[in-house]
Amino acid sequence: MKLNYLRGLLAVLLVSLLASCGGSKGPKNAQGQLIGVSPRPKYTPPVPYGMVYVPAGTFHMGPSDEDVNYAYTARNKSISISGFYMDATEITNNEYRQFVQWVQDSIAHILLGHVKHDDGQDIIDWKQKINWRDKATVEKLDAMIYSEADRLYGRKDVDVGKLIYHQETFNWDKAKLRENFGKPRSTFIVKKDVPIYPDTLCWIRDFSYAYNEPMTRMYFWHPAFDNYPVVGVNWHQATAFCEWRSKFWEDYRNSKKLFTEDKFQLPSEAQWEYAARGGREQTPYPWGGYYIRNKKGCLLANFKPGRGNYPEDGGFYTVRADAYWPNDYGLYCMAGNVAEWTADIFYENAYSFTSDMNPYLRMDVPDDAPLKMKRKAIRGGSWKDVGYFLQTGTRTYEYQDSAKSYVGFRCTIALSRRNKHK
Repeated sequence: MKLNYLRGLLAVLLVSLLASCGGSKGPKNAQGQLIGVSPRPKYTPPVPYGMVYVPAGTFHMGPSDEDVNYAYTARNKSISISGFYMDATEITNNEYRQFVQWVQDSIAHILLGHVKHDDGQDIIDWKQKINWRDKATVEKLDAMIYSEADRLYGRKDVDVGKLIYHQETFNWDKAKLRENFGKPRSTFIVKKDVPIYPDTLCWIRDFSYAYNEPMTRMYFWHPAFDNYPVVGVNWHQATAFCEWRSKFWEDYRNSKKLFTEDKFQLPSEAQWEYAARGGREQTPYPWGGYYIRNKKGCLLANFKPGRGNYPEDGGFYTVRADAYWPNDYGLYCMAGNVAEWTADIFYENAYSFTSDMNPYLRMDVPDDAPLKMKRKAIRGGSWKDVGYFLQTGTRTYEYQDSAKSYVGFRCTIALSRRNKHK
């Protein structure tokens, strides 16, 4: 017993001697003071291309006019929102095609063996070229080509149903639960494969006995519609796009030894409404005012005027994503053109229990869940909606696994932007 005590005392004395002899100097030039880890590089927050900054603030979330439906799904409530960046326009066909092409090329690279090993992982070698016109190359890509029975005039087109993005996300809602404390990280990692090609048939599915086949055939791929908002994208595909965009940017910044940033995501309902108002408190539309026409009688958004005069506002279907005047934050078409997915589930009484600081009601549910569980909130109204749905406080929904010709999306990201102090 006495021997063990002496050994313990000797160990304490040895640690003390090491410390006094410089064994734990800590940061260089610290001189025994608490100065943090140094040196640290200077940080200048980047501005993502095509995005505008929406500053932090407080607003009254909910209807700015009478609730004509008396549904009471949007009670007026004071909300505080932290600053974030948001796409100035809805995601366009051409922007979404970048995602589709990336997925297509990544699958092709793997089939062609354009893979290199780095730190125990197989990584696509993007420096390799794919010659889609070479017959020998196309033969090697047979696994992603339509079968002979599905070809038109024998053309070997890519089977868009095989364009699948492998998505890996972290379930923060599950990780925060007290009963999950201490569980391995793998418990909260969600992996799923998402078919990402837009449902172009939505143009003829959404409207009975209407000739919209030209839009089905042309809208997504024709260059005339490059800068029009992408549609036919369900909620899963929109979130997969956000995840890919995050990883795409993160990989680039890592290659340049730059700081990684937060992830792109769909806006929450509160973020969307706050951004749509553009700093105008208690006004029903993004441009303010109580009217959908200006003083010259010109319509201020793309929607369904009157009893169905679709072309009166300048667009029969959708219009360019940057059409009409932006709101005071520089955001285009926050009313009309296409309605937009948000991250939140749609729950009628959500405002009564969500926080008054960055309210967020995210829940991932399987597609075989009851219909009521699969509702996701959409905002802004669309080219086929009446003026009521253009109001910033109006709430409605679509099902997460449904793709519509009048629903698109835009992204947000919270960057480490310096606050301005008084």
